[in-house]
Amino acid sequence: MTKTTEAARKADASPEAIVSRFRKDMETIRAEIGKVIVGQQELVFDVLTCLMADGHVLLEGVPGLGKTMLVRTISTVLDLDFNRVQFTPDLQPTDIIGTRLAVEDDHGKLRFEFQRGPIFANLLLADEINRATPKTQSAMLEAMAERSVTVGDNTMKLDLPFLVLATQNPLEQDGTYPLPEAQRDRFLYKLIVRFPTLDELDTIMDRTTKGINPEAQKVITKARLLEMRDEVRQVEIPNPVQRYALRILRATHPDMDEATDMVKRFVRNGASPRGAQTILLTAKVRAMMDGRFHVSDEDIRTSVRPSLRHRMILNFEGQAEGIEEDAILTEILKKIPVGKI
Repeated sequence: MTKTTEAARKADASPEAIVSRFRKDMETIRAEIGKVIVGQQELVFDVLTCLMADGHVLLEGVPGLGKTMLVRTISTVLDLDFNRVQFTPDLQPTDIIGTRLAVEDDHGKLRFEFQRGPIFANLLLADEINRATPKTQSAMLEAMAERSVTVGDNTMKLDLPFLVLATQNPLEQDGTYPLPEAQRDRFLYKLIVRFPTLDELDTIMDRTTKGINPEAQKVITKARLLEMRDEVRQVEIPNPVQRYALRILRATHPDMDEATDMVKRFVRNGASPRGAQTILLTAKVRAMMDGRFHVSDEDIRTSVRPSLRHRMILNFEGQAEGIEEDAILTEILKKIPVGKI
């Protein structure tokens, strides 16, 4: 972007102009990603939504659905540094964060030098995070929450943006360590990676068996990405809309007045206030993509499931009967009235 263009853009800072530029840039990003990723448009949008809202993503899906390719393509399109870590039971915290090594200088003297681990990236793919021990999982907690890493007496800030995309396989649970509630709460969204449709599978087979390898290109700068994240925070939320989101959050708690029948029967603990923050922040992104500088009730409703499905804890009866969190949230959305203050 030239200095003249940048100056003109900053001069026109009206809400309409901000929304128009944001929407255009997001559509350009999605179109470029779509050159490589077949289908999964909702998944791509949700991951980008979390990136714009400065939050991490938990991806759940069986192997082979293109999760690594998705993250790698996003990093290319947005000009971001990308690293991938395969989590295993013997993985140590230092394998992720880094460690101090004794290094000999030109004069034969030893000194300690910090060797950065893969966490020093803009996008970190934590593959099968539930296969690592709790000790290793917790090593990421500071980085996810504070965007910093502490080694000894030194605290080092991570480059922004910083986004963790962690995957877990819903089928193979032998030898895994389920994420504790406190760490699940650090993920903005939990997204379910769906199996491709027949037409999508047909396209995937053509690309992978006929040597058709489309490549994505960088379409925006890192500076523009950070600017877009700041613009999201400016979107307005009318008080009745915010109160609607808060009533939905309260409805996930069995001891609250708003609790539905399924919540009272199957839920032990509801979502934390961080869940409401997630709903509101990601609803702002959805509003801008719809060409508005204010959040609507529908933006809230669309953000509820990925924001809260991993923040609810089922009781024994809910687990025994195989109740899905999405079913509980669907009932809540049907029962909680819109527009009531």
